[in-house]
Amino acid sequence: MATIELNSTNFDQIVGENDFVIIDFWAPWCGPCKSFAPIYEKVSEKHENIVFAKVNTEEETELAGHFQIRSIPTLMIFREQIVIFSQPGMLPEEAFLELIEKAGELDMDHVRQQIELQNAEQNA
Repeated sequence: MATIELNSTNFDQIVGENDFVIIDFWAPWCGPCKSFAPIYEKVSEKHENIVFAKVNTEEETELAGHFQIRSIPTLMIFREQIVIFSQPGMLPEEAFLELIEKAGELDMDHVRQQIELQNAEQNA
């Protein structure tokens, strides 16, 4: 699957309708972003069941602000509409593939339980 461009108009739909979404927050002037782009594209071709998306932080300042993107590239992974990973910096291909594998192995019922526990503790 080719990468898709996310914006404030299609973001909720794409993340809401897909169980596994990986987002690359980037900018045209960013050298590390340009270096990571071919790795991101290559890895996206190996995972047909995952949506690979890109957010141009220069054009989508509202989205970048919402997710508090302070450094680019930033890689963010959603599973079942929950952010399970968010980290700035580019990854080598092998590390990226390993990250995707681990993200896919997560027990999302357990993740939701942990979120509920954290919320309960914060509200207590």
